[in-house]
Amino acid sequence: MKITVDEDKCCGAGTCVLIAPDVFDQRDEDGIVVLLDESPGAELHAIVREAASVCPGVAIAVSEDA
Repeated sequence: MKITVDEDKCCGAGTCVLIAPDVFDQRDEDGIVVLLDESPGAELHAIVREAASVCPGVAIAVSEDA
């Protein structure tokens, strides 16, 4: 799994951080997503997929190829 984020699409809702805090964080100044782990372990794949699916800005992309 490989994760990418598009900061321009991020609206700062923070849902990804609530669901997967080991993978996502937010910048203090504006709440924009910060990717902590672009290739998380298999134990985190399900929650990363969930975070991507509920992102209101559709800012998280998940590739299963990596």
